[in-house]
Amino acid sequence: MERIESVAPSSRPLPISLILMAALAVHLPLMLIRLPLNSYDANFHIFFASHYLHHWFNPWNTKWYAGFSQTTYPPLPQQWVALVSHIMGLDMAYMAVQLAAILLLVVGVYRFSLLWVSPRAASFAALATVFLGSESFLVYSAGQLATTSAAPIYLNALPYLFDWIRRGSWRAFLKASVLFTAAAAAHHATLLFGSFFFAVPVLALVLLDRQGGERTSVPAFVFRTVTIVLLVGAAIAVVLLPFWIALIHYPVTQAPIPHPSRANYILSPIWGLNYFIAPYGAMILALPFIVLRGSMTVRLRPLLLGFWVAFLVGLGGTTPVGQLLLGRAFEVLTMERFTYWATLLALPFVGLLVSELIDRFRMRAVIPLALAAAFTCAFAVAWVTIRQAEGASVKVDSVAAWLNRDRHDQYRYITLGFGDKISRLAVLTDAGSVDGEWNSGRRLPELTSNGAGSLSSSKYFGQAGLDALRAMLRHADKYGLKWVIVRDPYYDPLLKFAGWRPVDMLENNTITIWSKDGVPPAVPLNAPQMPPRWQGILWGTLPFGSSILAILVVLIPGRKQEEGRGDPAFASQEDLEPGRLVS
Repeated sequence: MERIESVAPSSRPLPISLILMAALAVHLPLMLIRLPLNSYDANFHIFFASHYLHHWFNPWNTKWYAGFSQTTYPPLPQQWVALVSHIMGLDMAYMAVQLAAILLLVVGVYRFSLLWVSPRAASFAALATVFLGSESFLVYSAGQLATTSAAPIYLNALPYLFDWIRRGSWRAFLKASVLFTAAAAAHHATLLFGSFFFAVPVLALVLLDRQGGERTSVPAFVFRTVTIVLLVGAAIAVVLLPFWIALIHYPVTQAPIPHPSRANYILSPIWGLNYFIAPYGAMILALPFIVLRGSMTVRLRPLLLGFWVAFLVGLGGTTPVGQLLLGRAFEVLTMERFTYWATLLALPFVGLLVSELIDRFRMRAVIPLALAAAFTCAFAVAWVTIRQAEGASVKVDSVAAWLNRDRHDQYRYITLGFGDKISRLAVLTDAGSVDGEWNSGRRLPELTSNGAGSLSSSKYFGQAGLDALRAMLRHADKYGLKWVIVRDPYYDPLLKFAGWRPVDMLENNTITIWSKDGVPPAVPLNAPQMPPRWQGILWGTLPFGSSILAILVVLIPGRKQEEGRGDPAFASQEDLEPGRLVS
C-alpha cells in the first residue's frame, strides 16, 4: 500500500530567504579568501575566461597546443567570469560566478524537491544543499565550475517541464525551453548525460501524478514530450553550433587517459575516500532510508531509480555498471560528476528524513543533524588541503615575467612539475605552449597517440606520459619549442640525454629554465581547425544571449503571481502540495 506523506498543519517550511542567507554565511567567507583557487580546475576556467576577456568573438586560443579552439567547450560560465572581471578582476569574478551557482542551486533543489515531497521537506533539502559534500568537493577541490553552474539551471527548469507535460502550460513550456538551452550552454557533459538522470524521473512522475483527480492522457503526454524535446534540441543545436561542428569534424579519438575516479574504490581505498567518502559525507548514513522509502512509496520510485543508477555509475570501476552504460565514454568522462548528480537526486529523500526526525525528536534530532551537516561540509572543504594538487604551492609570476621579457615569447615552452598551475601561467604570459589542460582541445599527434594528460605531469602517467614527453622534445624544432621550465629534478636526466641545457634559474634556484640551441621561432599551426569568423560571432553571441533570455523569461509572472499569490519557488505550504507547481 502506498505510503502517504504529510506534515502537521502547524509545521511550516523554512523560508527560502533564510536558507539563502545560510548559504552566504557558509560560502561567502570561503570565496572572499579565494579558497577555490586551490582546486584542480579553477585556474583552467579562469584561463578560458581570460581569453574571452580579450577575444570575446575569437575562440581560437594560441596559448596551448600550438593553437586550439575553445569551441570544444561550452562557454557560458567562463563568459560570465570574463564579463564580471571588468568589475573585480578574474579571480574574484570566478568567485562571484561560483557563489551565484551555489545560491541558484539552493533555489533549484527547493523547487525540484517540491515535485516529490512536502514544502517543509523541500526546504530541509534546500538547507542540506548548503552543506552538501559533493557541492563543496566540486567547488573547493575539483573546481568544476561548468558542472556546478549547469546543474542548478537544469533543476530550476524541471518544475516547468513537469507543469508543461502535466497541464500543458505554455508559460511553463517557454520557461523550461530557455532554461534547458542555457544549461546546455554551460556544460556539455551535463547536457549529454546528467540531464537524463533528472528528466526521466520527472517524466515518469507525470504519468504517476494524480493530483486534481485526473491523469495526463498518453497522447497528450507523448505530444508534449516530443514537442519540447524537438524545440529544445533545435535551440541547443543552434546555440552550440560551433561546438557540434568541432565535435563532428574533430571527434575525440585520442588514446584514453587514465583517471582515478574510474578506479575500483575497494581495491584503491584512497580514491574511495576521495571520490566517495568526501562527496557523500554523512549522506552515507541516509542511504538505507533512501532505498527503503523510495521503494515503498510508488510516487518516489522514479526518483529512486534515477538516484540509484547515478550512484552506481559514480562508483567508477568499483562496479561494471558505468562501463556497461557509458561504453567508450567511460574512458573519457570523470565519474565525480555522476556522484554529484546522485547526491542532488537524493536530497528530496534527505529533506524528508530530516523533516520526520525533527518532527518526532525535536532538539534531540536537530543537534546531531547539524553536526553531521557541518562535518560533511567541513571535510569536503578541507579535503583540498589534506590532498593538495601537484604544484598547489607553486608561484608562477617570476616564470611569466621571464617569458615576457627579452623576446622569450617568440618561442613556445612547456613546464614540468607545475601541475594545474600551467593554466595560471598561461593567463600571465603571451608565450605559447604545446601543453595544456583541456584534453579534448589538443590535436598534436605526440599528445593524442599516448594515453597521458598534460606534459607537466608526465611522470604520473607512467610510460605513456614519458613517451609523450620524449616525442615532443624530439620534435621541438617543428613547434618552435625552445624553453622547458622545470620544477621537478626528476626530469633533469631525460632533458640532458635529449640534448637540452640549463640557461637560467628562478625562485631561489628551485625552478630551472632549459633550452635547446637552433630552435626556430614559433609559427602558427593547426590552421585547418581554426573556426571561421562567423562561428566566432555565434560563439560570442548565442550562448551568453541564451542566459540573458532565460533570466528575462523566468521573470514573466506565473498564474499565481498574476493573482497576487507569489512565485511558486517561494510559495507557502498552503499554496503548494507535492507535485503541484505552477508556471
